[in-house]
Amino acid sequence: MQLADAHCHYHDEWLLPHRERVLRDLAAVGAVAAVVNGTNEADWADVKQLCADAASTHRSVRLLPSFGVHPWHAGNRSENWERALLEALDTTPGASIGEIGLDRWMLDRAKPDDPRLHGLRRAPLDEQIAVFRRQLEFAAARNLPATIHCLDAWGALLETLQSSARPARGFLLHAYAGSLELVKPFTDLGAYFSFNGYFLDPRRAARLQPVFQAIPRDRLLLETDAPAMPVPKEWATHKLPREAGGSIVNHPANLDATCTGLAAWLGVDRDELAAQTLENFHTLFGAV
Repeated sequence: MQLADAHCHYHDEWLLPHRERVLRDLAAVGAVAAVVNGTNEADWADVKQLCADAASTHRSVRLLPSFGVHPWHAGNRSENWERALLEALDTTPGASIGEIGLDRWMLDRAKPDDPRLHGLRRAPLDEQIAVFRRQLEFAAARNLPATIHCLDAWGALLETLQSSARPARGFLLHAYAGSLELVKPFTDLGAYFSFNGYFLDPRRAARLQPVFQAIPRDRLLLETDAPAMPVPKEWATHKLPREAGGSIVNHPANLDATCTGLAAWLGVDRDELAAQTLENFHTLFGAV
């Protein structure tokens, strides 16, 4: 069985002390590829270096770089962010665009002192849309896959995608938590949808299982978002020490459990699902 992680942040400092162990564990569970997403100008070089290093030292797991300005970071982008993004794309073969998108959660529901948003100017939605739309234009012009984040902004996301240039090869709605009713409109626009093991928590499963059952099988992918979005403890096959502040660090090799969990939701053989999602990964992100 071979697996691919469609969305992760393996360059994150939470995983840095465990990098060699993580890559060995990924190979052991059959992972052959992962898309490593940068979220702001400051981390693009780290993403690029990690993927280059892995290519020379861990050839069994190919890490694919992706560069983008996440909506949380849209308010802190530099004046030259577009030029910097194009340079990163033009100097990194095989790179894609992401993580990009829209986020109303940080505007409407996030606490003022949420440590994840410390030091960030929370860009209003219209500013987020402008930054998102520009990055979609870059993806469309180069026909690069785009990885999209969305929290509490599904209607605005659909409207923006409908009125924007989009890459012909499609785009990924990572950790899709939108409604069942939006699956077809997004699919018609070229969407792929990735399943995250975090959704296996019973509090989320009741709503999201019917959603993923409705997604066309040729548009399904697997992801971890590691080190974020940990799987429920009863599903975790791989564990790492907590970070300094006490947060759980999601081990990327829980990709295996994520596949097992989604297969159970769909009532299909796990190996069959792994093969289908790997084929879908190839279609969207290219051969690995």
